[in-house]
Amino acid sequence: MTSTAGATTRITTLTARRHATEAEYDAWVKAFIPHYAARYERMASYRRFVQAWPDLEDWFRAPLLVRAGFTGGPLRATGRTATFDASGYLVYLALVHGVGLGYEFLFVRKYARLFSIQAGGKGLGVNLDLFEAHVTKLDELGYIPESARSNLTWAIGRLLLHRGDPDITAITAGDLLDMAEQIRTFGQREDFAQLRAALYQRSPGQMTGENAGERFTRAHLAKVHCLHVLLFNIGQVTRPPTSGTRRRKSWEENLLPEPCPPRIRAVIERYLSTRLEAQFDRPQTVRIAREGLRRFVNWLGREHPDITSLAQLDRALVEEYLRWLPTYTSQTTGQPLQVTTRKHEINAIGAFCRDTGMWGWDDVPGGPLLTTRDAPRRQETIPRYLPRHELDSLMAAIEGLTDLLQRTALLLLRWSGARRDEIRRLTWDCLDAYASGHPRLRIPVGKGHSERLIPLHADAAMALQEAINQAKAMKAVARRDPTTGRLENYIFVRKGKLLSSATLFDDAFEKACAAAGLVDSKGTRTVSAHRLRHTLGTQLAEGGARIQTIMTILGHKSAAMSMIYSRISDPVVRRQYEEALASGNQMAGPAAEALMNGTLDHESVHWLQTNFLKTELELGHCLRLPAEGPCECDLMLSCPKFLTTSEYVPRLRERLDREEELVADAEVRGWPREMERHQATQRRIRKLLQDLESDGIQSFRPG
Repeated sequence: MTSTAGATTRITTLTARRHATEAEYDAWVKAFIPHYAARYERMASYRRFVQAWPDLEDWFRAPLLVRAGFTGGPLRATGRTATFDASGYLVYLALVHGVGLGYEFLFVRKYARLFSIQAGGKGLGVNLDLFEAHVTKLDELGYIPESARSNLTWAIGRLLLHRGDPDITAITAGDLLDMAEQIRTFGQREDFAQLRAALYQRSPGQMTGENAGERFTRAHLAKVHCLHVLLFNIGQVTRPPTSGTRRRKSWEENLLPEPCPPRIRAVIERYLSTRLEAQFDRPQTVRIAREGLRRFVNWLGREHPDITSLAQLDRALVEEYLRWLPTYTSQTTGQPLQVTTRKHEINAIGAFCRDTGMWGWDDVPGGPLLTTRDAPRRQETIPRYLPRHELDSLMAAIEGLTDLLQRTALLLLRWSGARRDEIRRLTWDCLDAYASGHPRLRIPVGKGHSERLIPLHADAAMALQEAINQAKAMKAVARRDPTTGRLENYIFVRKGKLLSSATLFDDAFEKACAAAGLVDSKGTRTVSAHRLRHTLGTQLAEGGARIQTIMTILGHKSAAMSMIYSRISDPVVRRQYEEALASGNQMAGPAAEALMNGTLDHESVHWLQTNFLKTELELGHCLRLPAEGPCECDLMLSCPKFLTTSEYVPRLRERLDREEELVADAEVRGWPREMERHQATQRRIRKLLQDLESDGIQSFRPG
């Protein structure tokens, strides 16, 4: 029995559900229902309900319309049966006596004032102060206060009534997922229209129409999702909220869902799980391998159903698959697979054969059946940048976007050259400034497996700072970054959840392209958001940026990836080369004499002209020719193939100052050999500077 003083002691749910005695309920009503008329009606409703259903179990076994009070007995003036008015008593039974109510019943009743003082909210055992704190938290996260209160009342109320437990802190992610599934099931009932019409008989238009069930499902899943966002952001549940709070298996839980022989399934799932759990690769890399292996398994099942173990594979069978793969039509595009897709999938199958053979696994080919030469050659294309007139109109449209986060994301795409996922995962501390005051952006670990710092355009920095301030005010919970494994406070968060790439980039870019007129006759955009990255790379190359600069800003791991932007315009390469070795630009270094004396043959000079940018080192260039093989020398300042020009004088002076600091440090630490090493470097740099500043050295103009 509960205490009438405050319902602080909850009665444990009984095996057989039973009514509260009239004395128990009367004591509770007098304690927590403030108005006399409401008390009188409560007790009258209780007596009518108990008279109609003396055995509570009979009520639970009755049809839904009967339990809800829409039919099954004499109708009162309200058009409902005596059972309908007993909702307050049923709430009391659920939260005070632990008699949980079914979801289908709760979905046909409103309970809009469930936690109000007038309805006895203080006596239900629910922490009303905590409920108000939750409403305030949703307000912080960006929800409209009225909407937040309504959503929480509906979702929390029905969860507690279903559980028969007033403890809000006991709600789990499993409860949320189960409730979401129940909502979907209810919205698909054949008698849905009849049930909802009975509830909304005074305003039937609210739930009529062929898609009434779908509207019910969407509206109430949004309320459950709102509660999920709240509980995740206060740390009560650890599972991040997803759209629709759907109990959905991720691809990691469906590594090989197709039917196939057990021995094949076991070894492929073991392989993919190993690479995921041991973090050998990024999840996206494992997903690409999964798609390639799935396609191969499906093909085996159709063409060679007699194969029950991958140990039966041989080269002839693999060659048959290689001939079939280019004929496969994508279910998404209706076109043959792209060369890049085929290349990745063939490499994935080859890696599976090679790795499992090396590891000595059973039921595998036992050795490599594919080589890199089996994969199609990737076509080298020039990056598609945006012409000036298209870029200007697009940027004007981007500046006109009203959504701060979408506008900021596209500005960063334009001015930082970062990849979409890198921008989406930016954190509160990503923006600072150089000593000069120019904004600087820290781009998180992404495809290149490394962080990087790059300068940022002032327009993008201003928008980013505004977005950071907005994110800090929201106080969303930190999330564990899937790439780094660290807890991070993300910027691009709305209503407590990290925005998807589709919302942040695709939707925003669609709007911008439509406003800029970059659409075809069907309204489909004619350019992609990735062109902004290519445009920045092209502009950097045309503006004279060094390859290392382009590599740093775009996050490339090899110079070849960045050199493609310089190939867009041959005059760019020629101009940079001419500026580096123009008349009046002095040279120094062991290789300078050979160049100035013209002892190099025409082919070597031509190679130097076309590859000069690729030979750049920190303080000059390495002129080792291709015929001489790879360089194995790290002593660039004294290497006979080293060359530098007057363009590098500021860098040489900075290096000279740095060596002076290192000499002093070595002296303090008592390291004489280190002092000698840095002093030797100083002598070499001084000699280079002396040669560069000498008026007697002739200039060189190749060719």
